[in-house]
Amino acid sequence: MNSTIQQIEPGDAEFVAALAAEHLPADDLAEDGRLFFRLQDNGMTVGFGGLEVVGDHALLRSIVVLPPARGQGAGKHITEQLLRKAEDLGISEVYLLTTSAAPFFEAAGFERVGRDTAPSKILATRQASSLCPSSAALLMRRLPLLRPCSISETTDD
Repeated sequence: MNSTIQQIEPGDAEFVAALAAEHLPADDLAEDGRLFFRLQDNGMTVGFGGLEVVGDHALLRSIVVLPPARGQGAGKHITEQLLRKAEDLGISEVYLLTTSAAPFFEAAGFERVGRDTAPSKILATRQASSLCPSSAALLMRRLPLLRPCSISETTDD
């Protein structure tokens, strides 16, 4: 996949239409802490996804692959790109809610967790508290913490 990812505005018409077509929540897109991205392959939009940043945690959300790109790894690629963005922001744990894609995200390294184990700030998001049904599975993935190299560290290359 020869892809690029670029940040988009929450009201991007193509993004909002893609969410609506998949019956995904769009009521809170413009609220603070949300970052949304368009994934393109050879200049063609293949999908979208976002992060809702809550302290040192984030909620992975609004992932949608457009129908012509399905089955070609675009969902996996969007997820990987969003996790890289989260790492760059210093996020330690990424959560998500899903009613239908738990196996996909488990294959990407997410683990199902009980709502009672999630940070209260994640549970207080509109996504977790009202937009997703209580039957949605909650999954979490820890990210490696980026640490600056100290001058005293050496490598034997």
